[in-house]
Amino acid sequence: MTETAAGRLGERAVEMDFDPFDEAFLEDPYPLHGALRDAGPVLHIRRYGIHACARYAEVMEVLRDHATYCSARGVGLQDFKTDPPWRPASLLLEADPPEHTRARTLMNRIVSLPALKKVRDRWQAQAEELADRLVARRRFDAVTDLAEVFPLSVFPDAIGIMEEGREHMLPYAAAVFNAYGPRNRVFLSSEAKLPAANAWVAEACKRKNLQPGSWGMGIFDAVDAGEISEEEGERLVRSFLSAGVDTTINSIGNMMLAFATYPDQWAVLRQEGSLVRKAFEEALRWDSTAQIFCRTTTREVDLAGVRLPEGAKVLLFLAAANRDPRKWDNPDAFDIRRHTSGHVAFGYGIHQCLGQMVARQEVELLLAALRERIASIRMTGPLVRRLNNSLHAMASLPVEIEPA
Repeated sequence: MTETAAGRLGERAVEMDFDPFDEAFLEDPYPLHGALRDAGPVLHIRRYGIHACARYAEVMEVLRDHATYCSARGVGLQDFKTDPPWRPASLLLEADPPEHTRARTLMNRIVSLPALKKVRDRWQAQAEELADRLVARRRFDAVTDLAEVFPLSVFPDAIGIMEEGREHMLPYAAAVFNAYGPRNRVFLSSEAKLPAANAWVAEACKRKNLQPGSWGMGIFDAVDAGEISEEEGERLVRSFLSAGVDTTINSIGNMMLAFATYPDQWAVLRQEGSLVRKAFEEALRWDSTAQIFCRTTTREVDLAGVRLPEGAKVLLFLAAANRDPRKWDNPDAFDIRRHTSGHVAFGYGIHQCLGQMVARQEVELLLAALRERIASIRMTGPLVRRLNNSLHAMASLPVEIEPA
């Protein structure tokens, strides 16, 4: 890496020759995050002609200022102004006010605290049933037997999605998040499953295929009230499928890896059940599912002394920010007593993850059920990563537990 003092990059920009979508980096990005943070507050990734931030302060500055750093031009490398997206843009993730405000207000009304309270008892019973089955087995895969099973058993039913074809949900979500990066081998491997998955999603999000009284039908109640169009309603149901399943699955898997890596923290949780919620927040900070998101500048702006032109892509290393020693003490350690307020695993600002309350309820119920039944967790084999251009995901995590 070399520092540049000339041109539009500004004298404090740092040229980086590495590829943030290289498979080795996607597999384990954390060893390099320190170098990215230490290089400077604003980087320039020559391969893609974009800027990037890995320190907490600058990541937060960008996330807070949606007027200057917009989402409507895409939250990946692709600039929707010059290169239209492969599917209609998300009304939540890839939109700015006033369109975003209208959609977000509606969705906040549907995925509300009363709506979550209504399904809580049912989700708790399902969490306890799953925990009982896995504890009886003692050996299981924390990804395929736990992290994938629970969200897929509760969330699609809440949306009201038809049961036939639900196997397309994970390939679809993987393709959505892969599309935030380049058309590399990782993207192409998921693209092969995209036509079938995309066709199923388009059909599953239609009014006629949703269950009465579901969150999905709540969106179409707004259509009937004239708040949004039928097509917008289908796009908002689609938002549930792209962002509400895969990310939660990865969060559970990463959390189980954290406890298997730090068995003393499981012992702490066993002693203090009140730490269940803090434990999940620390797991999110320690290994963020969403590793990166991009924004695009709407005007010429100074960011940490670096002059950015209008239309500049800025890649935010969310996971690097969540382990920035300028913000956190001993950030590489998993500590469930840590005060994690301000982590950016769910983003920040007006585009902060809509489904965060859903994910929190799912994982807290599941973790509470496991805590009551499991005395210890240990890995019985190597974890296998499922590479994705913007998510830190696993395909397998074999574990053995000691029943409580």
